[in-house]
Amino acid sequence: MPTLETVQLTKKYGNFTALDHLDLKMEGAKCVGFLGPNGAGKTTTLKLLSDMIYPTEGECYINGIPVKSNRKLALADAGVLIETPEIYPSLTPREALTMIADLRGIPSSERKTRIDEVLEEVKMSEWADQRVGKFSKGMKQRINVAASLVHDPDIIILDEPATGLDPRGMAEIRQIVRGLKKRDRLIFMSSHILQEVTDVCDEVALINKGKLIFYDTLANVTARFADGNYSVDVALSREANKDVAREVETIKNVTSCEILDKNRLRITFKGGPKAQQELLESMVKLHLGMLSFADSAGTLEEVYLSEIERGD
Repeated sequence: MPTLETVQLTKKYGNFTALDHLDLKMEGAKCVGFLGPNGAGKTTTLKLLSDMIYPTEGECYINGIPVKSNRKLALADAGVLIETPEIYPSLTPREALTMIADLRGIPSSERKTRIDEVLEEVKMSEWADQRVGKFSKGMKQRINVAASLVHDPDIIILDEPATGLDPRGMAEIRQIVRGLKKRDRLIFMSSHILQEVTDVCDEVALINKGKLIFYDTLANVTARFADGNYSVDVALSREANKDVAREVETIKNVTSCEILDKNRLRITFKGGPKAQQELLESMVKLHLGMLSFADSAGTLEEVYLSEIERGD
């Protein structure tokens, strides 16, 4: 079972404490979102996990192996994408990934197959032999993700992978991360995009001023702060107008239905998972052309802002 753990992990720069005795343990195949405002310590944590910088105190472990004292073995099963590394513009994705595969010690007899697999995984197969210099920022980021997957790791560390991308690029990266979850991997992904965390993560850890505020399942986090009220966002193939909203508000336990845009609703209801299941079943029976039904990013946003303001 893949595991990531930090024990009293601390990083100081002179009198400034970037990370303050962080204790965090993640186990099993899932996606953990790592939230926090700018300067909270997210990237510092990921750099310490990947041995890009050294801790002032404490230790971090990958699959139980201490990173500080056994870097090579610890990182053997980890794929890492920190910030946005550049790719030589004159190389093709296949050439760039071949170089990574060589550095990772993948046997030459296996490289072509493995590279073809990761290019397919990030939806870049048709661009495999085109020069990277011609690519959009989103396409380059997909190749960066592919580079972290070449050696087929069971742990993936991603530092705000969708930052700076346009909405289409963000959606593509989100779809790729969903695909990564299907391969029994532990994904630890920092992000400041709450919708991204809501869409793809199973658990969430919040950090502020170098200290862990909480770590729990997404459902438990929202339940803890929801005061009995929960929200889901629903996308429809038909227009989300006032008549539709009024119809939804007649469903048991629904307290309000907000129109987000011409095809999306935010439904607030009382109750827990059972009530949410009943709501979904009732929405299907209304034949509204429902395309998606997911926990609302609005609830997580309220939790996030509340906890950050409490710590300031």
